[in-house]
Amino acid sequence: MEKALLSTAYLAPIQYYTKLLKYKEVLIEVHENYPKQSYRNRCNIYGANGLLSLSIPVKKIQTKTKTKDIVIDYATNWQKLHWKSIESAYRASPYFEYYEDDFLPFYRNRYELLIDFNNDLQRMILDHIGFNSSIQFTDGYIIEELIFDDFRESIHPKKKNDDKDFRSMEYIQVFSDKYGFIPNLSIIDLLFNTGPDTLKILNGMIC
Repeated sequence: MEKALLSTAYLAPIQYYTKLLKYKEVLIEVHENYPKQSYRNRCNIYGANGLLSLSIPVKKIQTKTKTKDIVIDYATNWQKLHWKSIESAYRASPYFEYYEDDFLPFYRNRYELLIDFNNDLQRMILDHIGFNSSIQFTDGYIIEELIFDDFRESIHPKKKNDDKDFRSMEYIQVFSDKYGFIPNLSIIDLLFNTGPDTLKILNGMIC
């Protein structure tokens, strides 16, 4: 198939980005009933003590709230906390300073909707990777999946990765000498550590 169906994602994992590269057309599902505890509002990075999960708080969700309507909650200063964690994790990486100024606005400026925040952040990352993917939002919830490879639920922080079209490749990580290599972290782990080689490495992870 040449089309993929994905969820929105906050600093999505490497596996997610291999789908953006592999498929000619990608649809982001925004009309689903928003599920909790997924990559839609969270990511995993490599902190000084190992795996670290960061979550964007969202305002109280009513029954059957669509993903496109999810509002970010700024009751706590999550932007400051996330940026502090990212900076602490990657300040010593080879390319953090090179990309830092483009990431900072996302942790200083406020977005109302999660989908807009994720989308703008993703497009900025794709620009740095050097790849323009054909990405569109769904017009309605897609039930018929025959023309799509559906990854809306399979790329999930709590599900085992059994994707036969994705293989993890090792690269040097900031704290790998302490805890070893951690696969399939947020795309920023790969970007900050490998910089201009990110696209080549991503392509090497596509089976």
